[in-house]
Amino acid sequence: MTSVVFYFQVHQPYRLQSFKPSDIGTHRAWFDEHVNREIVRRVSERCYLPMNRILLEQIEATDKRFRCSFSLSGTVLSQLRDWVPEAIDSFVALAETGCVEFLAETSHHSLAFEGHTQEFLEQVRVHRETIEQLFGSQPTTFRNTELCINETIAKQVEELGFDVLLGEGADRLLGMRSARHAYRPRGCKRLKLLLRSYEFSDDIAFRFSNHAWDHHPLFASTFASWLHAVPDQTGFIGLFMDYETFGEHQWAKETGILEFMKHLPGYVLEDERFCFKTPAELCAELEPLAELAIPDTISWADQERDLTAWLGNLMQQEAHRELYALMDTVRAAAAKGDSEWLEIWRRLTTSDHVYYMCTKYFSDGDVHEYFTPYDSPHEAYVRFLSVLADLRLRIERGEPARASRPAKTGTKQPARRKRKQSKRKKVQRKRDQSLE
Repeated sequence: MTSVVFYFQVHQPYRLQSFKPSDIGTHRAWFDEHVNREIVRRVSERCYLPMNRILLEQIEATDKRFRCSFSLSGTVLSQLRDWVPEAIDSFVALAETGCVEFLAETSHHSLAFEGHTQEFLEQVRVHRETIEQLFGSQPTTFRNTELCINETIAKQVEELGFDVLLGEGADRLLGMRSARHAYRPRGCKRLKLLLRSYEFSDDIAFRFSNHAWDHHPLFASTFASWLHAVPDQTGFIGLFMDYETFGEHQWAKETGILEFMKHLPGYVLEDERFCFKTPAELCAELEPLAELAIPDTISWADQERDLTAWLGNLMQQEAHRELYALMDTVRAAAAKGDSEWLEIWRRLTTSDHVYYMCTKYFSDGDVHEYFTPYDSPHEAYVRFLSVLADLRLRIERGEPARASRPAKTGTKQPARRKRKQSKRKKVQRKRDQSLE
């Protein structure tokens, strides 16, 4: 039997408000509360709440044969708690069905695995405890930020007691092998690796709303037939994608993406050779096909499938270096009794901040421009470094973390919406070309 493994990544960063070198020492707030609140409310209304209802309905309609998994970053969870608690309730309702697995990751969707090993381990511990408290079970599957994996990460994940690791089925990783089998990362003794089938995943996440695509409009029955055509010896098909694909990146009325998901489980289950499983369920019965060498870091981002989306230029590398150079100072301030400094600093470790500094103008540049709230990578760099300098200054002055005043005005993020939608079409065309 072939298992279909749906995994959804749910994440929102704490975006920075306008902050310049001249603002250092002026007690301006760093995080744009207005924009962050409005975005998480909008995404909840368009994606989280309606999609969670659909998934709950499909679990009931299929007598619990539909199953899926989520990884919710700590930053999106804290925003939902503050501003959209009903969305938290809807995820809890999914957990209560017993058909949905909630995964662990770094608490702040960070690149701590590249910055400081102990911080990486601590963020995983924090997030694991948060998920257990919210959803009632300890995660046994780990999903690193942006699906970043290598042999060192895999060993650390195994030592932390996880059974399963998710990754990207990149061609340069697999060679002639298939992403539709479980593997064991080289150097691990019991950890199992499940990989993303990017062709099928991107049909939904990128190509679905592309009018220039040969298969547009894509119907659930058609997509199910493609899955059914996969050879019988396939162990599983990993459909891994951002949850915001449904209703936020691809609007419901304009694309029909929510209707697609409403009907897909039923069509897949029409073929008795197919079933849905969570990563933990699958790995409880699926043995690794072979050992897999992962000497270099693999991610699910851009054509390169590496770390260059976040650490590919000098601005990103300096920002990353300066961020972790400040860690000991922040930890010392937290140890003296002001623990909020550590939480603030960890919000700055979120990978989105260095992602906004990417300068891949000729390689996935449209993708980066779609997601960034800034007019240029340099603006993102200056804003971030200015905030780091201000953070250091405030701690050295002995100021309390609560001295930061919340931002009362928003940035121009919402005004960029129409331009971003046109960028989405360019992104789809570029991704289609890269997969031809």
